Amino acid sequence: MPNFKYAYKVTFAYIKRFKWILLLGVIFGVIIFFLIKYLFPILTRPRPERIGVTGRYHTDTLPSFVLSEISYGLTKIDDNKNVVPSLASAWETPDKGKTWIFHLSDDQVWHDGSKVNSDSIAYEFSDVEVQKSDDKTISFKLQNIFSPFPSVLARPTFKKGLLGTGTWKVEKVQLSGGFVTELQILNSDDRKKVYKFYPTLERTKLAFKLGEVDSIIEVLDPKPFDNWKTTTISENVNINQVVTLFFNTQDKVLSEKNLRQALTYAIDKEKLGERAISPISPSSWAYNPQVKKYAFDKTRAKELINDLPKEAKSDLKINLVTTTNLLNVAEQISNDWKEIGVETRVQVSSIIPSEFQTFLTIYDIPQDPDQYSIWHSTQITTTNISKYSSARIDKLLEEGRTSLDMDQRKNTYLDFQRFVLEDLPAAFLYHPKYYTIKRS
Repeated sequence: MPNFKYAYKVTFAYIKRFKWILLLGVIFGVIIFFLIKYLFPILTRPRPERIGVTGRYHTDTLPSFVLSEISYGLTKIDDNKNVVPSLASAWETPDKGKTWIFHLSDDQVWHDGSKVNSDSIAYEFSDVEVQKSDDKTISFKLQNIFSPFPSVLARPTFKKGLLGTGTWKVEKVQLSGGFVTELQILNSDDRKKVYKFYPTLERTKLAFKLGEVDSIIEVLDPKPFDNWKTTTISENVNINQVVTLFFNTQDKVLSEKNLRQALTYAIDKEKLGERAISPISPSSWAYNPQVKKYAFDKTRAKELINDLPKEAKSDLKINLVTTTNLLNVAEQISNDWKEIGVETRVQVSSIIPSEFQTFLTIYDIPQDPDQYSIWHSTQITTTNISKYSSARIDKLLEEGRTSLDMDQRKNTYLDFQRFVLEDLPAAFLYHPKYYTIKRS
């Protein structure tokens, strides 16, 4: 039989002799355990993805692709531009579009762990009365009937600051002069993104060259990185934007519809990018593919110019204003116009000039087909860039924003596109292509 008494004496003597070493071993073991438990996730966390973005933004005007990562709206827009539930599970309008009542989902929480309720929803509109009858109900009383209102509430909402409900939460914000210079966001898998904002594309590209960022996004011109062997470049055509040439329809020369059509026919649009034909996105339920397309046709352009009144075609000179990032496109258009005898002067401006003949820019297509602010004659002094006036278009735009019947709305906007493309207050050229540049 084992001599338990002897084994006990040996074990006791061993512990007595090495007690401090054993105690230190236990202490160090506990310390190592907690270091592994708490520091290992930090040490093994994926390296933050540093992303360069061009533009100057305040915290409440950050790009939509950033805001939508951080929070959700009461509604959201699906791929076909339909309004579907998000923070709100359902809604109704008891008075045909003047009052909108939204019912909140039960399972939504803010990043601080608190439940989403009506008191924490912070939408504010200058001409809308907001009422919160209980924790799960929020009502909006408008001054006028506005059927697209649910689409407005797809804009992400925040409890305070940038405290949202999305898959990514804000960890840190750096500001300079009120503008965001850096935004750090974290998701539940401990993945981290660091958005760095730069005022110009040239500064964003320099940041990539200097190693300040690992990628730059939303870039129209990938040069010089398209020749680098250490970069990967991907491209995406944004069908929710249109590179658009706005005509000043009140200009003494461009008030002639035939001239506007001639200038549009003369542009070789296929060389510029993926063709656009309408101010409404091709992914929208309201898109009309059966509109006048103005395919490249120099012969037709010259015929229309020849049909102009003598005084209109005697000395054709057009001033084309554009932004820096579209200067190359403007120069191509200028060359196309010279081919039909129209002399063109290209001018660069960072803002929409108060007086212009033609203005080339990137037009952000609204998520709802309602485009009252851009084309209605009452908006000429504000947002109607083309200073366009048409009683028929006014009527269609008014019908489109007051009808709740989707079939009726669709027919209205099909007609709107058909007639506005005939009048041509603007030429819709192509959907812009954007590049993402990453270090390999």
